[in-house]
Amino acid sequence: MRRVLSASIAVVGALLLVSLFLHLVPGDPIDVMLGEQASEVDREAMRRAVGLDQPWYSQLWTFTKGFATGELRTSLPPFQKKVLPAIAQALPKTLLLTVASLFIAIAIAIPLGVAAAARKGTAVDSAAMGVAVAGVALPRFWLGPMLIIVFALWLDWLPVSGAESWRHLVLPAFTLGTALAAFLSRMTRAAVLETLREDFVTVARAKGLHPRVVLWKHAFRNALLPILTVLGLEFGSLLGGAIVTEKVFAWPGMGTLLLTSIERRDYNTVRATVLVFTLCYVLVNALTDVAYALVDPRVRRRS
Repeated sequence: MRRVLSASIAVVGALLLVSLFLHLVPGDPIDVMLGEQASEVDREAMRRAVGLDQPWYSQLWTFTKGFATGELRTSLPPFQKKVLPAIAQALPKTLLLTVASLFIAIAIAIPLGVAAAARKGTAVDSAAMGVAVAGVALPRFWLGPMLIIVFALWLDWLPVSGAESWRHLVLPAFTLGTALAAFLSRMTRAAVLETLREDFVTVARAKGLHPRVVLWKHAFRNALLPILTVLGLEFGSLLGGAIVTEKVFAWPGMGTLLLTSIERRDYNTVRATVLVFTLCYVLVNALTDVAYALVDPRVRRRS
């Protein structure tokens, strides 16, 4: 019940905040629909037609009802299209990009962090943490164009933009996963180092187990809980970071849909996109709790 309540608060809070910010953004959606030269009579008629003459809470209720019934339409007449089909087309693309980025981050960060922890104070440790710091310092809006210049324009190995094949996924996924890999490798190093100091690791070594078995089966497995916490929380960051990355690589996902809707002042699509982002984040947090129970039997007993 506590989880359901916290999830409901998150969803309602996201809706309220985005509705407030939309009304604070300078500019009039009617200017986008009719142009600045339209007469005041036409502007008022259009405002009534799309419901912008209603108070913000009435607009929010109309949106919520339309979203729940699947009848929500864009705010841009005369051809108001349904919003949910556009989201259903864009969401799989964003989830694919996010999951691919997550796998790239894990594939880079886990070996890097474990190797740094196992060889603390050596050149391997210094090199691994240097790579991690560099990855955190590189902004996505700079890294993406640099990857395009090198791998798409100079070497002609990968396409610049689009989403037609797996080759189009490589550059945006690597761009999105780099910052997470850098942060996750440092987190993995710290968690494994802390576990290596535990008594059960000392006992495992005293039994004569192979160092690799001690490191991966005993130390790393017991260090998974904080790593899972970071992965669950950072999944939301990957969704948010996908907005910038999708724009750079013209990836037709939720980020592109959101930015296009903001530019066009399509309030209904903006609200719906933010709501779906929030629901995804809440769902990932719930799945993280399930992963806790799978990794640590003590969590199952407490539940």
